[in-house]
Amino acid sequence: MTLHIALIAHDKKKNDLVRFATAYKHIFEKHQLYATGTTGTRIQEETGLSVYRFQSGPLGGDQQIGAQIANNKMDSIFFLRDPLTAQSHEPDVTALVRLCDVYAIPLATNLGSAEVLIKGIERGDLAWRTLEEQEDSIETS
Repeated sequence: MTLHIALIAHDKKKNDLVRFATAYKHIFEKHQLYATGTTGTRIQEETGLSVYRFQSGPLGGDQQIGAQIANNKMDSIFFLRDPLTAQSHEPDVTALVRLCDVYAIPLATNLGSAEVLIKGIERGDLAWRTLEEQEDSIETS
């Protein structure tokens, strides 16, 4: 089962996310990856993983990923947030987190929760997302 996974990181967390993607490359390479601008470029360049890149977060990338969530096109989100630095696009960040809650999309916002989520993906714990996608396609038919 191929999942659609978004990778996002605030500036001070980009190195952490690149290291995380490197450590779990063997899992991520089995799935379709999406990321916001600079984060996606760094992950691609430093890991060799294929990543579809949206705009950078402040330029609307968070909102683009949010639209994918609202259209049931995203299965999980790794969003390493920097809680100690004010973000110019904080309302977009808040909206993205809210959409994950509304649509029950697993969201990891720090390395601890990212570790738990990636292990769940590896075990196949997100198989219920396939059922959600099937139900959505039946309803729109």
